[in-house]
Amino acid sequence: MKGILICGHGSRDPEGVHGFKALVAALQKRYPDRMVDYGFLEFAHPVYAAAVERMYLAGVREIIAVPAILFAGGHAKNDIPYEMNTLQSQYEDLTIRLGRHIGITPSMLQLAKQLIEQAEATAPALNRKDACLLLIGRGTSDPDANSDVAKLTRMLSEGLGFGFSTTAFIGVTQPLLKDLLPVIDHLPYKRIVALPVFLFTGVLLKKIYAQLDEFKAVSDKEVVTTASFGCDELLLQAIDERIREVEEGNPNMNCQLCKYRTQIIGFEEEVGRDQMGHHLAVKGILFEEDEKIGDKKTVFKKVKKILGI
Repeated sequence: MKGILICGHGSRDPEGVHGFKALVAALQKRYPDRMVDYGFLEFAHPVYAAAVERMYLAGVREIIAVPAILFAGGHAKNDIPYEMNTLQSQYEDLTIRLGRHIGITPSMLQLAKQLIEQAEATAPALNRKDACLLLIGRGTSDPDANSDVAKLTRMLSEGLGFGFSTTAFIGVTQPLLKDLLPVIDHLPYKRIVALPVFLFTGVLLKKIYAQLDEFKAVSDKEVVTTASFGCDELLLQAIDERIREVEEGNPNMNCQLCKYRTQIIGFEEEVGRDQMGHHLAVKGILFEEDEKIGDKKTVFKKVKKILGI
């Protein structure tokens, strides 16, 4: 029996987990001849090990694991491969084949275009030459992943004809959204079209919306924001492509600019680093567990204590 494992990151926000589960439910309908299951890297259940065990007990002996991750940062390059390799070693008669992250595909570009048009439809008509397109990524310590957000910005900007475009991040790397917004405020564009590059809602996406709302309150700029990508047919098509790549034996990432395999300026010491997941201490931690003893801040304190931060 064959199966498909959708590998999520996990969210501290129940709404984000529900969005991911809706994606899995859609894929279960899409692949009725296979067992489609899911797992999370952290902050939600089931963890990957539990999902693989569940699939194995159901008779699955071949698993295609697909990271539901937009860009190839540490989660796609280190954490998920480490988890899958570890699990593979625990089952003699089980084969796990890992696909690559979602990335920039024609269908994802179309989905981004669709979200932009839906956001623009909520505001008065305006020539895009008078608007600034602002893409906001999560931000990682991997310049390859961050550059893909910038690449998506350029492809959308040039394809849709915006007067200006720029990229910001909500954490880890520069420029941060809160720092870039005052700069954009000085530019001669009447509207900012903000596209957060996230599959589903969650803590970080809500933080982005809050910062944009604070900016709107003090700026003369018109700001329109898109929703997250969500469980759209175009996203499902991108995942279909990743599954098909594994089946055809060509699921490889583009490693030319991977800091773990190539000397990248400023990250030379990362080359050849052992592939090791860094979420081991927080796998499976749920907010629901702490509802009995306090609010969600308790969980953050627990995680920080475990990680020593």
